[in-house]
Amino acid sequence: MKRLLAVAVLLAALLPVPAAAAEATERWLGPRTVDLTWYSPNIGEEVVARVLLPRRWTRDAARTWPVVYAYQGGRDDYTSWTRETDLEELAEPWDVIVVTPTGGGNGSYTDWWNDGAGGTPRWETFHTEELPRLMRGYRAGSGRAAVGISSGGFGAMSYAARHPGLFRYAASFSGPTHPTLGGAPAILLTVNLLGFGPDAFRVFGLPGRDAANWRAHDPYLQAAALRGTGLYVASGTTGLNGPYTPDGAQWRPTQVSEVLIGRMNRAFVERLDGLGIPVTSHIYGDGWHAWPEWVPELHAAWPLMMRALSVPRPDSP
Repeated sequence: MKRLLAVAVLLAALLPVPAAAAEATERWLGPRTVDLTWYSPNIGEEVVARVLLPRRWTRDAARTWPVVYAYQGGRDDYTSWTRETDLEELAEPWDVIVVTPTGGGNGSYTDWWNDGAGGTPRWETFHTEELPRLMRGYRAGSGRAAVGISSGGFGAMSYAARHPGLFRYAASFSGPTHPTLGGAPAILLTVNLLGFGPDAFRVFGLPGRDAANWRAHDPYLQAAALRGTGLYVASGTTGLNGPYTPDGAQWRPTQVSEVLIGRMNRAFVERLDGLGIPVTSHIYGDGWHAWPEWVPELHAAWPLMMRALSVPRPDSP
């Protein structure tokens, strides 16, 4: 028995240990808002996450709280949700933790392919393993929801499909939910090339040569794994001025991206319907690929996320 135990201990010591986050440095912006900064071995540099804490939160509480992870889009940063929306005011009365983590400059919500060699940056591992592990130190429980805009919407759906059970609810606003749709890979690569040059090919690889990796991250193709997760999908289809377009705002050619996004989301919703997987969808036609269109979707999806997390309404006893 002692010999078997010794062998087991030796084997355990030889097994690779998952990369873990170091203790975070806290910068309090208010009594219930804190920015956490730490070195991430999965990203290979310092990262930041903003955390909104509920009213009754204490560091040494005996209980835990459900968590909403809100993912940024494109080349924005972890402050975008609190800068561009009323998320803080919306979440304030609810008994839930909200985390808005960095997603990198077009980090693309995946462990980068790197010509099949893997390695950093590992954004998927960071968001789905390292960050939740860190948040346990802030009394985060096992009930989780994810919401994202643009590429962050892709992240919410891709993570939910690739990690069944990780989230009870996933919401995507104008997310590219079908990146292997005809013509889409070339457009997505072009966007990434503009963002960080030749490194764009390191993200998912080449669409033809590395097609299996692209397919493995496509929420449309992995949709069956979303069964049992609450879903909310919204996007425009034209990129034209919509009801929430600010007065006097000048239309930009980049808004045509919502046309492709709309095609993806129509197909994604139809795929879910065909599989008999419930989804709340709002494919609204005119509207920019921009925050004014997404704030109303946040307000529509929020109570559905809270219900999935079993968070009582603030006016409930």
